[in-house]
Amino acid sequence: MTERAPYDVAVIGGGIVGVSTAMALGASGRVRIAVVEKEPKLAAHQTGNNSGVIHSGLYYKPGSLKARNCTAGREELYRFCAERGIPAERCGKVVVATHEAQLGALDELQRRGEANGLTGLRRLRSGEIADLEPHAAGIAGLYVPQTGIVDYTRVTEAYAEEVRRSGGEILLGAAVRRVVPDGTELVLVTARGELRCRHLVNCAGLQSDRVARMCGTEPDVRIVPFRGEYYELTPERAHLVHNLIYPVPNPEFPFLGVHFTRMIGGGVEAGPNAVLAFKREGYTRASFSLRDSAGTLAFPGFWRMAGGYWRMGMGEMWRSWSKPAFVRALRELLPELGSRDVHRAGAGVRAQALARSGKLLDDFCIVEAPRQIHVLNAPSPAATASIAIGRTIAEMAATRFDLR
Repeated sequence: MTERAPYDVAVIGGGIVGVSTAMALGASGRVRIAVVEKEPKLAAHQTGNNSGVIHSGLYYKPGSLKARNCTAGREELYRFCAERGIPAERCGKVVVATHEAQLGALDELQRRGEANGLTGLRRLRSGEIADLEPHAAGIAGLYVPQTGIVDYTRVTEAYAEEVRRSGGEILLGAAVRRVVPDGTELVLVTARGELRCRHLVNCAGLQSDRVARMCGTEPDVRIVPFRGEYYELTPERAHLVHNLIYPVPNPEFPFLGVHFTRMIGGGVEAGPNAVLAFKREGYTRASFSLRDSAGTLAFPGFWRMAGGYWRMGMGEMWRSWSKPAFVRALRELLPELGSRDVHRAGAGVRAQALARSGKLLDDFCIVEAPRQIHVLNAPSPAATASIAIGRTIAEMAATRFDLR
């Protein structure tokens, strides 16, 4: 990089939250923005390694930041895609209860969905599930018409076009190695040289807590990576799933359970599980980083969390290594499915913020410091709600950084 006047704001992280934040910050054309991404492309990690579901807002506690952002952001995302010709389909999904013990949780999902403004929710009796998903089986279900599918990498790239159109820059291959205060500016020492900015927004996802510490802020949370592995239905058996089929989630765990998703580009994914990863950006079972693993194991909150979830964690680990065990979980929803009907597909890694108490954070966590904002937890539905989240962070930055 050549020496230039400082940017008003540097956004670290080229995932969908970082780029949407830059898009919102630069919308006026008066704020000079740079998105600083360490990879050679945008959406390289969490954004580009999920099944592309546009979430409805069914699961989230009414009044929570997740619920408010999902409701607003979902419709904004549909409009954005329509205006820019990005394929997005509002196909709906069915949540299926397979045991009597899940009926109370299904009732609670319906209550939350209605409280979050979802219209057209429809409770399904056992025989009515087949009207929407002929091969699914359960004792009751809930139809959610607002759910959809999209390619979030394409969405992120479209956001980046808006950033450039407003005069911002996207700097790829610019891993941040140090952040040095220099008077009224911050110097970002990157793999591409030095970059100066007046303010910084950290949307670094899997590396967000490390970036915060690099900036001199010691967050009270640690990012613990959970790998989510997918299988894909063979083309001959893809007809078993019409749209999306989900289980009733375990309310004690911030993951939705293995489910079936018809993808916008074709094919049907099954998964993901949620297994502790030993590398923050490790997408295979063999992926290992001594630094990442030591960081997880040295954090007191990890052992408190493990004490409460060890049995579930062992089950997830077993399903990771055993295809028959994974398929058994899928057959709860789709009894016709056989081991030969699926093959291993990709994986994603979720940046799960963990508190020292051992609590898995299930809402957004944003920490402020002088001239800095750190987004330390942006869980699902962050992609769905990315426009709303980006605007929320940008408004916070405009106020804290006096950008108006």
